[in-house]
Amino acid sequence: MSLRLLLVRHGLSSFNVERRIQGRDDLSKLTNEGEAQARRTGEALKEVPIDAVYSSPLQRAAATTAGLLAAKGGDLQPVLDEGLLEVDLEPWSGLTADERAARDPEAYSAWRLHPETLELTRKDGSRYRPVPELMEQARHFLTRLLEKHPVDGNETVLVVGHNAILRCLILVLLGEPERGFRRLQIDNASLSVFNLTPKADGHQVQIECLNNTSHLGQALPAKGKGARLVLVRHGETNWNREGRFQGQIDIPLNQNGHAQAEAARAFLADVSLQRAYSSSMSRPRQTAEGILRSHPGVPLTVTRGLVEIGHGLWEGKLEAEIQAEWGALLEEWKRTPETVQMPEGETIQDVWDRSVKTWSTIADSLEPEETALVVAHDAVNKTILCQLLGLSPGDIWAVKQGNGGVTVVDMPVDPGQPAVVTCLNLTSHLGGVLDRTAAGAL
Repeated sequence: MSLRLLLVRHGLSSFNVERRIQGRDDLSKLTNEGEAQARRTGEALKEVPIDAVYSSPLQRAAATTAGLLAAKGGDLQPVLDEGLLEVDLEPWSGLTADERAARDPEAYSAWRLHPETLELTRKDGSRYRPVPELMEQARHFLTRLLEKHPVDGNETVLVVGHNAILRCLILVLLGEPERGFRRLQIDNASLSVFNLTPKADGHQVQIECLNNTSHLGQALPAKGKGARLVLVRHGETNWNREGRFQGQIDIPLNQNGHAQAEAARAFLADVSLQRAYSSSMSRPRQTAEGILRSHPGVPLTVTRGLVEIGHGLWEGKLEAEIQAEWGALLEEWKRTPETVQMPEGETIQDVWDRSVKTWSTIADSLEPEETALVVAHDAVNKTILCQLLGLSPGDIWAVKQGNGGVTVVDMPVDPGQPAVVTCLNLTSHLGGVLDRTAAGAL
């Protein structure tokens, strides 16, 4: 039993086109392209059952919701909720970036580099901090939503909002990681999927996908000014399909895994790649080689720094077999993975240390104009992404990595800024907007 949250940002608006601050003023309207994006999102969700819909009342979000639901079909009626209003940037509403920078360069710099610290002055003279205020709004909205839709209710709830409020909702779901606001990207009409499941002390949150725009006809969001890394999990193996713990036993791709690599190749065919890296094990190397068939001449470097977690004596076993012999340790692994030493294997901290170090070495070697492909494993990718999101080794269950799933990370151009997780675990190229890859075992 679980609660699935579908988070959608409104479609392209008139102020988006003009690159003006919208905030919670209601002057900006959907463009024709924004209306088309709403329809495409509804069509992508046509086969996904939805039990309830909540939308910001601002017209660009409400119109997106209406267009989405019309395209999806059915008789769902949205609840317009002020808890989904966009960030309040009252003194800047309607201004372009250049106008903001000229009018208040110090505040503009704070918004761009450290938005949590920004202070503005309202027309009544009162000072306020927009992002902390919005985070409190997000907490209240989620509290109310979970009261109406418990995590054990097996429901799917659609939430349509704006860039900043959706970022804040995601940060609250993830436990409010430090400097998290600038670690995320939320594009117009993008879809993010979160799964909430019950556990003893509350609920477990999992990012199934983040900022998926592939239903809009673009495989990946546009690259920024810095280097880009495309992180892919290897395709399926027979042991993934059977739910066996693989670890460092070198199991190759099965037929479906090769098909997933081929789907990822087609999905990434138009992406400009200059470098490629892979774990030295067969399954990610075969996946990388499949993707690179559309990128002849791009060299593939293999590294042991990206090999899968060593499960030790658990490798090759089904969960039921592990439960029979190491039941208490398996439950601890599910509950607090950061505390577990695998029998004759590794800890998640061991994997974190080597995978993050390898990732950082690759990222630091890239020129701003370059894009690199990196293909690795479930646990390896999860540790890298937890580090990028400001999470800890104990948070690996918060990140899903489907076989053949694609994640994009854009490196910062401003010194001291965090990298941006531009999109995470895209699996639409494997069929549908939800991740239907094998559950496997970790």
